[in-house]
Amino acid sequence: MKINLRNQVGIVKERKVGFSWTTLFFGFFPALFRGDWKWAIIQFIAAGCTFGISVLVFCFIYNKLHINDLLKNGYEPSDENSRTVLVAKGFITGNHTFTA
Repeated sequence: MKINLRNQVGIVKERKVGFSWTTLFFGFFPALFRGDWKWAIIQFIAAGCTFGISVLVFCFIYNKLHINDLLKNGYEPSDENSRTVLVAKGFITGNHTFTA
């Protein structure tokens, strides 16, 4: 399931909600390619300390962590479907409005 998030400037980012297959197969590289330096560094260090086993945890939680960071940085759902998914998954409250 994918959502679209838009910031005040109008940049739209499409993100997947749920399990991250790319993180499972490629470790910290998806975070690096998304420009998510904070989580790329955390995943890199965790993978080094756990001999790569931490990837089995991050593949379940990384997409949620990334979407939460985008929402904190001013991104909002860009359409009603995205808003509905974010409410259903507990990212935002039901009374959250967005600007279309």
